Amino acid sequence: MINLKIDGKDVQILSGATILDAAERVGVKIPTLCYLKKVSPTGACRICAVEVEGADKTMTACNTRAVDGMVVTTQSEKLAVIRRQIVELLLVNHPLDCPVCDAGGECELQDICYSQNVVRQPFEADDVNAATIDHWPLIQQVPNRCIMCEKCVKTCHETIGSSALFVNEKGDKAFVDKDLNKCEFCGNCVQVCPTGTMISKPFKFKARPWELRKTPSVCTLCSAQCQVDMHSKQGKVMRVTAEDGTTVNDGNLCVGGFFGHDYLNSDQRLTAPLVAQQETSWETALDKVVTELSSLRDDKGGQAIAGLASPHLTNEENYLFQKLFRVALGSNNIDSEARFSSLRAAKVLHKQLKLSGASNHIDRIGQAEAVLVFGADLRSESQALNWQVQLAARKNDTRLIVANQRQTKLVKQAESFLQYRAGSEAYLAGALAKLLVEKGQADNDFLNSFVTNRAELEAYLNGLDLNAACAATGVNREQLEEAADHLGQAASVAIIFGRDVMGSTQAEASVAALVNLALVSGALQGDCGGLFPIAAKGNTQGLIEVGTAPEFLPGLIDYAAGKEKFAALWQTTLPEGGADATGILDGIEKGTIRALFLAGTNPLVNFPENSRWRKALAKLDILVVQDILASELTEMATVVLPGAATAEKRGSMTSLDRRVNKLRIAVAPPGEARPDLAILSDLFARLTGKSEPSESAIQQEMAGLSTPKQGYAPAEKSLFAATPELTTPEAADLQLLVGKCPFQFGTTTTYSAANHELAPAGLIIINPEDAAKLGVADGGQLKVTGPAGSASGKVMIHAMVPVGLLTAADNFADMNIQQIFPSGSNCVTVTATKA
Repeated sequence: MINLKIDGKDVQILSGATILDAAERVGVKIPTLCYLKKVSPTGACRICAVEVEGADKTMTACNTRAVDGMVVTTQSEKLAVIRRQIVELLLVNHPLDCPVCDAGGECELQDICYSQNVVRQPFEADDVNAATIDHWPLIQQVPNRCIMCEKCVKTCHETIGSSALFVNEKGDKAFVDKDLNKCEFCGNCVQVCPTGTMISKPFKFKARPWELRKTPSVCTLCSAQCQVDMHSKQGKVMRVTAEDGTTVNDGNLCVGGFFGHDYLNSDQRLTAPLVAQQETSWETALDKVVTELSSLRDDKGGQAIAGLASPHLTNEENYLFQKLFRVALGSNNIDSEARFSSLRAAKVLHKQLKLSGASNHIDRIGQAEAVLVFGADLRSESQALNWQVQLAARKNDTRLIVANQRQTKLVKQAESFLQYRAGSEAYLAGALAKLLVEKGQADNDFLNSFVTNRAELEAYLNGLDLNAACAATGVNREQLEEAADHLGQAASVAIIFGRDVMGSTQAEASVAALVNLALVSGALQGDCGGLFPIAAKGNTQGLIEVGTAPEFLPGLIDYAAGKEKFAALWQTTLPEGGADATGILDGIEKGTIRALFLAGTNPLVNFPENSRWRKALAKLDILVVQDILASELTEMATVVLPGAATAEKRGSMTSLDRRVNKLRIAVAPPGEARPDLAILSDLFARLTGKSEPSESAIQQEMAGLSTPKQGYAPAEKSLFAATPELTTPEAADLQLLVGKCPFQFGTTTTYSAANHELAPAGLIIINPEDAAKLGVADGGQLKVTGPAGSASGKVMIHAMVPVGLLTAADNFADMNIQQIFPSGSNCVTVTATKA
């Protein structure tokens, strides 16, 4: 610790802190303009100039380190003159267009002018500013408003890790330019810009800041659930922002959070109930649903009815959905799209670790000494986790290991890149765990204290053949040794894994092997690091925890074991058995399931082998679709119930790290659309003859059953190491891996104009060698045929995928890549032909 004085106040602060840090500690306000706490200081604007006793010139507080015994003055007539002149120089050739500038009313340069009493412009210079840059998608750059603070450049490089922005030219001709091939269109450059230089085109001229109503809420487009402010005007969300320093995402947003909200205002929003594709009243629509479902229940039993829930619904809505089926309809035929990825991982985590999701808060990733990103493309799957990895790698000297089939964004920053073959994930994770044990780098204290079957684990790892692992994975021994050393030498480890693992054919074995690696490496102990499965969509974690699966009741209680307890709580008799998503499809095809209720989910796009689903849905007596956007699915529905988007309702959602976040109403649902909880409550009351369950009553009921707990503190000898079977993947000439488009989130944002501008259609990404063999050019069409069907799409030729592997995103209904996949696999052997 060091001691100094600032404006006569004694300050004690850690060595290495700046004068600005020290001033903040005692509440002394020093004006800044180029300073941004989450990036390294630039010292460009010089407005934070202070006087230091003994120094012959002023010093910039933002990047001058405080030293023991320093005496600092932050306010004097000399400093006032200096700061005023600095601002006057910044205003040379700055346009007086505040009335039409989008930053007007929230411009930091305006505020500085006011606070420093800048009322004139005594300086002149030739105007050599670059012309306005208008060809970038979504963002306009106005160089003559720029003060060259470089906040945008540093945020782009240090926080986001894309390094798309850079300073072009020199001296007074310098301006911020962009490499569009690197840009992720996250909008953070717009957010951190202190002037109106970086402008959001979708928001431009839409509203003045003081006209907007700001509603704190969370973004639910991915499972990280960043904290945001929704700005609305005249019943429409106009923009979304986030605050630095006070939010879990530290003010950062991705392309979805910043630009993806326009689906709320889409002309494809469902605004009125439909029966037989004709608009009708809510009374008529609900009466139709109740009459048809109760008739089937009474005639054929609850087993003739099924429902699929959604990660787009709140915890309360999904809880009531499963209760509606089990109590009011006598059916345990309930499931969701989590069946095909996240639920598979959750079941393994629950069995081995008594967990259903991440073991720690996501901000613990940035503090870990080693980070392993396994089978995940963080740019596409979770930018919030990417920001934590950037923090770890760029600022905390963390050892980064990336294991993936493709070359993802993080590969260029990684100390070790393990490019493995599809289907060999369990072998790779097992090999790393074996090496840690062999090298004496295993966390023995943790294993002895918490793992019930350590001897069995060590025997299993001892029997693992590293030569066989290298042959199966395609990773050589030297690479394995290097990666294991990075993990073994770290005092804290974070392991992140994503959809490549959770959706694979061997998902359960692969997750079990990663859990073993977490046990051995010490990732599950201490305050830093942890184990982080990336749930696929917004409320996937909550969806799983409230029991929307036939084998689980709320709280991940085994259905058979907990049935009597819940029957007593709900004062009913719960149904026997129950079909999952695959069983529901089989039942519809066989005619044993006659009614299907889809709440916020679309199996025609989101589910594998969806050609079967399309044919099956046509066989139903009644198809009820509760959703917010029109689609092919709503055109097939008997009854359509228009729900509300997350910006239009209250409720809670659970993030991948098990934070329970509250939604707040920013705008009203369009037309006659209703919050989904209101729809489900009405149906529950009509089907049971009881009063409608209120939101507070549902929350109270849930509180004792399924409330997630932050942190991870396992009891002694409570954890279990698995011995998953290791199989060598079969060789294939060409495989296709399904993934996610970095600019789209589910199919929801394909209805947003901004996201559509960036990614209007699905792409099939192919290695240059494979493209040459098939005779297909960049931008050409390719037809791929897999075990369940065929799909066609536009080609993108890129070396990020290895020879023999194609990738395509499942966000696009037009391409509908999921139709080629069988259930339980996200990477299949395909044939490809030029279309």
